[in-house]
Amino acid sequence: MDYADYDKALYYTHRSQWDNLLILMVRTEDDLLSKRIEHFLHAYHFEQDYAVLEKMLYSLLRYIDHATELTYEDQIALLT
Repeated sequence: MDYADYDKALYYTHRSQWDNLLILMVRTEDDLLSKRIEHFLHAYHFEQDYAVLEKMLYSLLRYIDHATELTYEDQIALLT
């Protein structure tokens, strides 16, 4: 997976750039990242309950954190 995709997802989410986040959702090769972005954007646009939106946002952020940690460890392993 491309490490830059996770950075972009975090940046676009932080800056509320939903159009760019949607484009990233389509272009990324990480199916789980794409699905988390999809769920978050759907909740953002259609959900009435803020708790559900918050849950989807935290789910996306937790996945980004988890994926970057694994990617970083893989990069360290390649260097040693």
